[in-house]
Amino acid sequence: MPASVLPNQVTCDMAKECVIVPISGTPVPFHISTIKSVVMPDPDRATYLRINFHSGGAAIGKDVPANMAKLIERHSPFATFIKELTFRSLTKANLEHSYRQINELRKRARQREQKEAEESNLVAQEKLRRSKEGKVPRLSDLTMRPALGKGRKTIGTLEAHENGLRFRSNKGDSVDIIYQNIKNALFQPCDNELMVLIHFNLKNPIMVGQKKHANVQFYTEVVEASEQVDTSRRSMYDPDEMDQEQRERQLRKRLNEAFKDFCKKVENTMNKAGSKKEFDIPYRDLGFHGTPNKEMCFIMPTLNCLVNLTESPPFLVDLSMVDHVHFERVNFTSKAFDIVIVNKDFSKQPWRVDMIPNTDKDNLQNWLTDMDIPYTEGPMALNWKQIMAEVVQDDRFYLDTEEDEVTPKPAGWGFLIMDDEEEGDGDEDDDEESDYSQESEESEEMSEEGSDSGFDDESESESDYDGDEDLEEEGMDWDEMEKEAMVSDKKRAREAAEQERKERGNAKKSKR
Repeated sequence: MPASVLPNQVTCDMAKECVIVPISGTPVPFHISTIKSVVMPDPDRATYLRINFHSGGAAIGKDVPANMAKLIERHSPFATFIKELTFRSLTKANLEHSYRQINELRKRARQREQKEAEESNLVAQEKLRRSKEGKVPRLSDLTMRPALGKGRKTIGTLEAHENGLRFRSNKGDSVDIIYQNIKNALFQPCDNELMVLIHFNLKNPIMVGQKKHANVQFYTEVVEASEQVDTSRRSMYDPDEMDQEQRERQLRKRLNEAFKDFCKKVENTMNKAGSKKEFDIPYRDLGFHGTPNKEMCFIMPTLNCLVNLTESPPFLVDLSMVDHVHFERVNFTSKAFDIVIVNKDFSKQPWRVDMIPNTDKDNLQNWLTDMDIPYTEGPMALNWKQIMAEVVQDDRFYLDTEEDEVTPKPAGWGFLIMDDEEEGDGDEDDDEESDYSQESEESEEMSEEGSDSGFDDESESESDYDGDEDLEEEGMDWDEMEKEAMVSDKKRAREAAEQERKERGNAKKSKR
């Protein structure tokens, strides 16, 4: 017990991670892992401090330390627990000081446990062997993602040594990446991009700061992501703007050449170390827009990956780990669709890319065909958490029969093909329609025959006259037709004159 402990005072031992509280005048220590929370109620004439402890008889939350949860489960059936302790003091200085110390101690203990949990499954990496001969390949003024420490940006220098890379920040922190731990290395030029970058996808995660990461990126911005536009008028012929654009093009060219040269030197160093790796470059012509995380971005394929490296966090799918790709919401009413990329490790949830325009579907399917990746499509979104839980438990997933080896079932991802049954139903409907169409055609033919038979007599009686008239019309030329028209006009005129004379004679008779 520390010598500074008083009999009626709450004290914190930061070294031993315990809180010493007075019970009936006797100081009693409690480890910080037993404390659930600390509260200071609103004071009246005195100041109060209430300490809540983890106890049995209640659900164990996620924030309970692992060792405390095991003790509660072991002793809760028969042990007696202290649920809370409240202390009262007329002077608030001591209780406020103890309140701040207990919260700080709980924070340190929680961070230490999280770090231990993160480092529990880390794979030990070999130590970096620094190059002592020749000039070390180096890139300066790089920004690292994720950031080291608590700052928003970590700027430093990346060096290539005998068996790995070392990034040293301007503040003195360093991160080592061993060549044998690199799974995919990517180089993205700054053509049509805001930055030029080098990205490493690792086989085993490494600790960066207080968290483990499997993707580490080093980049240099060519232009600012957000640029302030003033209210002054601008012209496309402004010489200052033209000079600025020219300087930007030259800067892009220099950065691309510098990063490309560094990548070649790193490849040579990796080959000497026995790790044959080449830097992949994204194919921008095959890219498409989609939403892998929370924001719409431009996703591009490489030789071995499907990536978006510009946004944070980066999106990277290793094609060697892809088992199947399923297209969701593929219909004529929607302007976009989603893809679900299933991992070969069925215990992991699939990757998703949402809101891909329908115009990119054919190109994406052609690329999957070229990469020998099977795919299916369906009109609706599926519950993949439930599907993967069932797939993990199915030992005969890739077989086409059930356990009795007789009952047929879809093999592998065949159950995602939802068009077969619909096509089958459509074939039956087509058969019914074809039968109906044949019957309708027969009935139409019968009705036509019946309707034609009623006019047979008239057609036979008029056939001779019609035939002669057709022959006459076919044998007349233009002069003959004009003469015939003149004769018919004179005939109509005579008939009209005779009719008029008759009407006049009838009128005279009526007057008499």
